[in-house]
Order: sequence, then structure tokens, then C-alpha cells
Amino acid sequence: MPAYLIAHLDITDPSLFESYRAAVPGVIAGFGGRYLVRGGAVEVLEGEWQVPRLVILAFDSLDQAKRFYRSPEYQEILPLRLAAAKGDVVLVEGMENA
Repeated sequence: MPAYLIAHLDITDPSLFESYRAAVPGVIAGFGGRYLVRGGAVEVLEGEWQVPRLVILAFDSLDQAKRFYRSPEYQEILPLRLAAAKGDVVLVEGMENA
């Protein structure tokens, strides 16, 4: 069953975030992940959700997404993101054959 990592970020240090942004795609790909959304324009249709930056990654399974997030490779670069942005990151299980 597919799984998605969704990150809602407010970048506070663009220069430092650029270092993270340059390093992370290879790690994501190494765990079979792929970008569905990476920044881009956001239009709120209902409610008051403020979305400075939205990233959605797809993985083949929840276990695969967890392996990516907990991997030594990602944990090595995660401090860059934590220092350069604040926000929320969640994993959600998708639907089979969606």
C-alpha cells in the first residue's frame, strides 16, 4: 500500500535550507521515494491554512517511508532542515490501487 510523507514548512533561513534541498533528493531516491509536490503555488480554497511551502513524497509502503526518515543518511542532513525551517511532517498511508 502506498504511503506519503507530507511536509508543511516555513523556511526561516533560505541559505541553509538550500543546503538541505540540494542534499535530500538523492537520499529520497535511494529509498524509492519520489516527489509529487515540491514547493509550487498553493491556493487555499477553504479555511485559513497558511502554507508557505508544501512537499509531498510518495513511497511504495509506510515501512519504506519510515526507513527513509529513520535512515542514517537522512538523519545526517535532517539538522539542516530543522535549523532552516519550522513546520510539520507527517506520514499517511494511501489507498491500494488509487
